[in-house]
Amino acid sequence: MLIVGGGMVGAAIACGLGNQGIKVAVFDHIEPEPLPPNALPELRVSALSTASEEILRQLGAWSYMAGMRMTPYRRMAVWEKLHTPWGKELTSRNNRVMFDTQQIDHPQLGFIVENKVTQLGLLEAIKRCPSITFLCPVHIQKIDTSTNRPMVELSDGRRFYGDLLVGADGANSRVRQTAGIVMEQRDYEQQCLVATVEIAGGCQDITWQAFTPTGPEAFLPLADIAGKSYGSIVWYHQPEKVRQLLTLSNEAFIKELVKTFPSELPDIVQLHERAAFPIARRHVSHYFRPGVVLAGDAAHTINPLAGQGVNLGFQDAAWLIEILVDAYQSNESLGSPEVLARYENARRKDNTLMMTAMDGFYHSFSNQNRPLKLLRNTGLALAGNLSPAVNQVMKYAMGLSGKQPKLASVDKR
Repeated sequence: MLIVGGGMVGAAIACGLGNQGIKVAVFDHIEPEPLPPNALPELRVSALSTASEEILRQLGAWSYMAGMRMTPYRRMAVWEKLHTPWGKELTSRNNRVMFDTQQIDHPQLGFIVENKVTQLGLLEAIKRCPSITFLCPVHIQKIDTSTNRPMVELSDGRRFYGDLLVGADGANSRVRQTAGIVMEQRDYEQQCLVATVEIAGGCQDITWQAFTPTGPEAFLPLADIAGKSYGSIVWYHQPEKVRQLLTLSNEAFIKELVKTFPSELPDIVQLHERAAFPIARRHVSHYFRPGVVLAGDAAHTINPLAGQGVNLGFQDAAWLIEILVDAYQSNESLGSPEVLARYENARRKDNTLMMTAMDGFYHSFSNQNRPLKLLRNTGLALAGNLSPAVNQVMKYAMGLSGKQPKLASVDKR
């Protein structure tokens, strides 16, 4: 088995297969450096669901991650930021939905975790699995998917063959391009700016997202480090505005942030890092061809406004692991269309559903049509008062309801 991409999804797939005795070779060009205990938070973070936590726990990575740092969040607020005709922000909470773990008797909704922490945890689990060969950093000279034995050739001349080649190498997947699998792409009008800030007042346990016509404004709590508290800012806006924000001095950026964001924003002590990236909806025409299969961002990307991208990737990994292990134990060819079709059938519908839901949020809150604005705020107000409905949404997002792969099944513990 060959896996191109040793990031979070590729490393998870390697762990799941290697733990079952399947020989795996993983290739990547960048090896993450260790994370010093007092290092500032990384810029890229994810909101890991309960299902993703369970997947990582069963793969053997969670204990290493917990030994580094992560932040549980127990409440999540969602609302539309409204203003008076003269521009003053309204503070009414009638149009807010609050997701709270007290409503479902669960310790947390999820964890905000730096992507590097998750990857390092998985790599520690990989080191303890003799069935996995982790080749990093390496440069791939050639990928050949023209035969029933895919081949990866490195710049030093070494060649590796396998029954199946997994492309977990991101949105610009070389595996996907080599295999000739088409990806449809639609760019969104906004870009996403993320920033890491030091905050006053201690570690938070709430994450929130306020919708505006130019996109969401969100806050994610991060772990305390060396007695200081931190948060991740997510700010959607038009590309020209994002470019302007990136040129501001740290002090001017903080002033703009405080002026623009909701009053719920904690006091900002210091700005540490900021960057922006375009966002797009991408989905492949097929998840596989004989001998080749795609997972995570190589197969799909989603509007990140609900933080579901990495959780979809871990669902891909868990289902692919389950299907391939079952096929391996039944002496089926892992690269056969019959086996890989089971994976696509397990994932395409759910991934498409989540993409469509995120598109619905995006287009609804970007539209300032007065009747639609009234309708969506009435809907938010009603949703906030319908506890059973809110509870069900929480459970679905956390992976506590609906069909789950074996690795994500909390009741297995």
